[in-house]
Amino acid sequence: MAVSSEHTVLQFAAPSGVAESAAAVLSARVHPLVIFNICDCFVRRPDQAERVIGTLLGSVLPDGTVDIRNSYAVPHNESTEQVALDIDYHHNMLASHLKVNPKEVIVGWYSTGVGVTGGSALIHDFYSREVPNPIHLTVDTGFSNGEGTIKAYVSVNLSLGDQQLAAQFQEIPLDLRMVEAERVGFDLLKNTAVDKLPSDLEGMELTMERLIALINDVYKYVDNVEGRTSADNKIGRCIADAVASLPKFPPQAFDKLVNDSLQDQLLLLYLSSITRTQLSLAEKLNTAAQLL
Repeated sequence: MAVSSEHTVLQFAAPSGVAESAAAVLSARVHPLVIFNICDCFVRRPDQAERVIGTLLGSVLPDGTVDIRNSYAVPHNESTEQVALDIDYHHNMLASHLKVNPKEVIVGWYSTGVGVTGGSALIHDFYSREVPNPIHLTVDTGFSNGEGTIKAYVSVNLSLGDQQLAAQFQEIPLDLRMVEAERVGFDLLKNTAVDKLPSDLEGMELTMERLIALINDVYKYVDNVEGRTSADNKIGRCIADAVASLPKFPPQAFDKLVNDSLQDQLLLLYLSSITRTQLSLAEKLNTAAQLL
C-alpha cells in the first residue's frame, strides 16, 4: 500500500490478509433508500468515472442476515493496475453518520455495474480490514438486462491444504424490503425511461390494480382447489390470516372511509395547486416591480 497526496493507493499484490470465511453471513436485505442513494450518486458522478463505489451501513441480525439501511459514496480513481480510495473522506463520513445513527455500522460496500471486476478484489480487501465478512452489493445502473439488477456477494477463501490461493466472490440471497408506496417508486426506477412521475392518485390507482390482480389470483387458486388440484395447508393459512386481518366494517362505513380519504387527497392537491399559482404570481410581480 502506497500513500499519495490525495488518495490511498491499493496496489495489486499476492492475496494476503483477506477476510475470514463468510459462512456466518447467510443472506442480506436492503432497504430502497440505499438503492435510491446509489442511483443518485451514479447520476452525479464525475464525467470520467465509469462507476461509483461507496460504503454500506446497517447491522447484522442474530440469524446472520445483514440488514443494509444506509449508504454513502466514496471518491475513488481506478485503472487496470490500481485503485485509489479517498480513505480520509470515508472515515469522516463514517464519523458523521455515527453521530446521527450510532447503531449503524459498516456492513460492506457497493459498486455500480454488472457483477464484480478485478479492482473489486482490492476494494473488498480494504473493507475486510474495516469489518469482518463485508457484503459487496452491485447495482446495474446500465440496465443491461432491461432492468436494474441488484446482487449481493461475500468473499470466500479458496485454499489448497493450508495454503491460501485466492478469494472468490460468492452470491448470497438478497431481499429487497419496501412498503407499497416505495414499490411504486422502485418500479419506476427499474424502467429505462419514464415520461413523468405518477401523482398520488395515479400511484393509488396502480396499487389498487395490483391488489385486484392479487385477489383474482387467490380466487383462481380457491376455485382450482375444489376437486381439481391438491390443497396446500401453508397457502390456506396465509389466505385465512389475510381474511382475518380485514376490519369488520359494514360496506357503507368502508365506502365512507375511502371517500373521506379521497377527498383529503383532492384537497391537498387543490391547496398545492393554489400555492404554486400564488408563488408564480408573486415572482412575476416582483420581476415587474424591478423593471419599473
